[in-house]
Amino acid sequence: MPHLENTVLCRESQVSTLRSLFGERHHFSFPSIFIYGHTASGKTYVTQTLLKTLELPHVFVNCVECFTLRLLLEQILNKLNHLSSSEDECSTQITCETFNDFVRLFKQITKAESLKDQTVYIVLDKAEYLRDMEANLLPGFLRLQELTDRNVTVLLLSEIVWEKFRPNTGCFEPFVLYFPDYSIGNLQKILSHDYPPEYSADFYAAYINILLGVFYTVCRDLKELRHLAVLNFPKYCEPVVKGEASERDTRKLWRNIEPHLKKAMQTVYLREVSSSQWEKLQKGDTDSEQLKGLSAYTHVELPYYSKFILIAAYLASYNPARTDKRFFLKHHGKIKKTNFQKKHEKTSNHLLGPKPFPLDRLLAILYSIVDSRVAPTANIFSQITSLVTLQLLTLVGHDDQLDGPKYKCTVSLDFIRAIARDRPLLSVIMRAEEKTIGGR
Repeated sequence: MPHLENTVLCRESQVSTLRSLFGERHHFSFPSIFIYGHTASGKTYVTQTLLKTLELPHVFVNCVECFTLRLLLEQILNKLNHLSSSEDECSTQITCETFNDFVRLFKQITKAESLKDQTVYIVLDKAEYLRDMEANLLPGFLRLQELTDRNVTVLLLSEIVWEKFRPNTGCFEPFVLYFPDYSIGNLQKILSHDYPPEYSADFYAAYINILLGVFYTVCRDLKELRHLAVLNFPKYCEPVVKGEASERDTRKLWRNIEPHLKKAMQTVYLREVSSSQWEKLQKGDTDSEQLKGLSAYTHVELPYYSKFILIAAYLASYNPARTDKRFFLKHHGKIKKTNFQKKHEKTSNHLLGPKPFPLDRLLAILYSIVDSRVAPTANIFSQITSLVTLQLLTLVGHDDQLDGPKYKCTVSLDFIRAIARDRPLLSVIMRAEEKTIGGR
């Protein structure tokens, strides 16, 4: 279908698989389908768009909203009753306490003429929350077609793999479909498709290329990148609007947008200010000092060693590992000057984003900046875990057991300055670190 191909981009394989599983409207489809993938990989959007475009009878339920068994079952039945009846007939709300009642009521509703001889689809988004409900709920949904003897398919959408769902007692195995992360080429194509009508597609594609070049290493979430694209585009095209540059003058456009992308890099995912406040700040209508109080971080009081851990994490994220010896050893010997820094002197480490670092490097820097001797006790490791919970640190991955876990620091330089300003030793470290951060 041409309309579907233009609406759902870069998911041709998954759309083709789902359409093959759905088959004809009157055919019995697969009893249950498990769709998984990381956040913002298109699971919900593709499923909803496909069902609406094909005009298939379906019920969509978010398991976060329906956090109890009764809420979930009643939501499904009432939406299904709305599909099969007119507005006058479905004015009364259906109540359902148990899954046995759900099976009985489901049979009654699907007897309606509007639902006969066609597959009914039940879509459960955020399906991982089903694991916290009654033990018989997930196996019951997987076998709903068998239990009700109706043409029904249950689609489970989740961010975790099927192996985390499978009960110990066993259950009916669903068809598993994986949605991989979007590649940088996919993101370029999808985001470029959103170009404003008053500008050319090539002009907006060049802007998206710059945006991905800055943010792709630290953020691959399509929703977040789309938000950043909309938020920063007025500043990018400002020289064109003022007549100071043409759409093809990419160098001047880049110089205009670079400092603003640097500010946006410090608050990726954090939403420290609203979109309207950010636009005022970009235009210069609001003093940035007035917005500092909006930051959630300014109200976080950290334990003594957590402050040092966070500073060590910031140093590890924005400084190359080869500079640790020069910064943190008193007698590091003579270091030869190379042309490496000259080659990359125009690149700001803030634009490149925080780099992942191993735990042992974090601890090594921590021991060198703390005045007193610190033992690697459970208290230190628990504070690292707390910083991850507060999203001041990000756990990148723990796939390689030889290297151990890797982290990234998500706070800005202003926040690090705030917690280090009263300590003379840390002030010296921050001054030395700023020379490296600037990359000049």
